[in-house]
Amino acid sequence: MAAVSTPRPPRPERLRIPGEQLLLAGLFLYVLVLVVLPLGRLFIEGLKQGEAGEWLGVVREAWAGRSFGRAFWNTLVAAGASTLLSVVLGTGAALLLRLTDLPGRAALMFLMLLPMLIPPQISALAWIGLGGPSSPILGLLGLAPPPGTTNPLYSMGGIIWVMGLEHAPLVLLAVAAGLASVPRDLIEAGRIVGARPARVVVHIILPAIAPSVLAGAALAFVSAIGNFGVPALLGIPGRVTLLTTLIYQRLNGFGPSVLGEVAAIAFVLVGLAIAGLAIRTIIQRRSGAAIDRTGPIADPFALGRLRLPVGVLTWVGVLLISVLPLLALIATALVPALGVKLSLETLSFANFAWVLSGSAMVQRAFVNSTILALIASAICCIVAVPLAYFAVTRRNRLAQLLDLLSDAPYAVPGTVLAIGIIIVFLPPLPVLGFSIYGSFAIILAAYLSRFLLLALRPVAATLRTVDPGLEEAARIVGTPPLRRLWHVMTPIVLPSALAGGLLIFMSAFNELTLSALLWSTGTETLGVMVFFLQYEGNSPAAAALATVITAAVMILALIVDVIGRRFAPGVVPWQV
Repeated sequence: MAAVSTPRPPRPERLRIPGEQLLLAGLFLYVLVLVVLPLGRLFIEGLKQGEAGEWLGVVREAWAGRSFGRAFWNTLVAAGASTLLSVVLGTGAALLLRLTDLPGRAALMFLMLLPMLIPPQISALAWIGLGGPSSPILGLLGLAPPPGTTNPLYSMGGIIWVMGLEHAPLVLLAVAAGLASVPRDLIEAGRIVGARPARVVVHIILPAIAPSVLAGAALAFVSAIGNFGVPALLGIPGRVTLLTTLIYQRLNGFGPSVLGEVAAIAFVLVGLAIAGLAIRTIIQRRSGAAIDRTGPIADPFALGRLRLPVGVLTWVGVLLISVLPLLALIATALVPALGVKLSLETLSFANFAWVLSGSAMVQRAFVNSTILALIASAICCIVAVPLAYFAVTRRNRLAQLLDLLSDAPYAVPGTVLAIGIIIVFLPPLPVLGFSIYGSFAIILAAYLSRFLLLALRPVAATLRTVDPGLEEAARIVGTPPLRRLWHVMTPIVLPSALAGGLLIFMSAFNELTLSALLWSTGTETLGVMVFFLQYEGNSPAAAALATVITAAVMILALIVDVIGRRFAPGVVPWQV
């Protein structure tokens, strides 16, 4: 039988048509202005000399302060402890959902992933409403803390708890993906020699998925390092300062005059994030021998008589962790004022009415967030398609470099990116002569930088699955490169781009970290409004707004899930 030859990928083409050159130049300017300059200027600002001209004076002054030392150690403790909690919960959930015949596994998976879909500030707000002295649910049960006492969530323990739950889905997804690739032969070998399921899990499965556990742990640690919503809502009232909230408090109190100082503090956030990812890479490379993952996926273990009690305990635990805080959030929104006990007599929809139609500021925030999310998702998708085409299909080296650089704004903490955006766009723009600092445009610039990756990665992943012969055939028949892009490749990647665009809309619609440092009067966003309503003591209104946002996010998540399953499988992060 004659060997079947696979088509070779097309050779890289030189750009000969001016239209291509202009398009690539536009992509270069996009990444240069929104990615390279903010992060580059951030480092330059932080590395400046001090007032006395000493070398690295700004860094020395910023790091020498007592408040920085406390915030640094608080960040390490909170990130480390919350990551440990995330690993325990995420790994345990993945093992139960993937390796056993637990009842309702699909529904349990969705409930376990709820914290990933809900913004951090709303998760924190939900737990505040559940655990405080004014908790409507604990009050009905007679379990609420005594009136006048401090909410126990306003503490380091509260920050660790909520961040651990918030990032557990990242570990769950990573471990579930690893378990799905463990071949049946590996598990059956343990069963043949008489090993019980628990022994098979401990001595065969856990070593096989150790790299996946480490990958999830690294993602949880990096996410905890850059988390702002949870430390802001729980740490500021509890006087527990982390690096992200220290940066916010310095900028909020002193304005642009402390840009050099906060840039120096931001260096530490970047360093911690890089260290977490580097440790993961090193451990993965040294984690034993490779495993043959080409065999069929193993069947789940039968729990037998334990199926019902384990199922009940799992369901109760998941409902308490994922659903009860959301019920507390809704209950808080249904009381007319903070401290009023929820009952049929006190039940009120006044907070929802005020949020939806009674506050001009909230209405403006709805409009601002919707417009920002729509524009950011549209522009990022428009940029992602040609950039991925040049980088993946055409294998253009400049495009590949731009593709690599696009990872940076999403990898670094949002607070770091916001500082870089301020440094770049605070001075008047060249030629135009005016500054966009404090305007709608600077928030949009930050969104365009941070969320490009969410559209770029799905499109690039889809292009890698396209037969290279399709591009080669179009080139042979004389189709110009730009026509190949728009008429051949764009229809193929459109569903992936649409799924990525919806992910961007979901992320931008309720974003807080960037907006908290960039907003001004008239440019309020929904994330900022939730934060400030709670900060001002109007918890019922904040809960009502958070409930509306959560409902909108759930609807969008359902749409993304349908698109991802029907048209672009594998591009939605929670589909494993």
